[in-house]
Amino acid sequence: MNSDTFKGKWKELKGVAKERWGRLTDNDLEAIDGQLDQLIGKVQQRYGIARDEAQKQIDEWKTAQAKEAEFEERRKTA
Repeated sequence: MNSDTFKGKWKELKGVAKERWGRLTDNDLEAIDGQLDQLIGKVQQRYGIARDEAQKQIDEWKTAQAKEAEFEERRKTA
């Protein structure tokens, strides 16, 4: 999922991000507004982890979200 797609789907993904990273506040999620760098920074800050680790977690999460969306799309057309 590229950054433009991510930003466009942020309203849908906010709740899923909140489930994944429960320490993010509603204000954090509003401030992130679909910006990957902001999400990385907030995850890094709230969990006290290195930027590389936050990036890795987010990349894995984005991949999982993209696969799930693809599965749902295929299910609808089948």
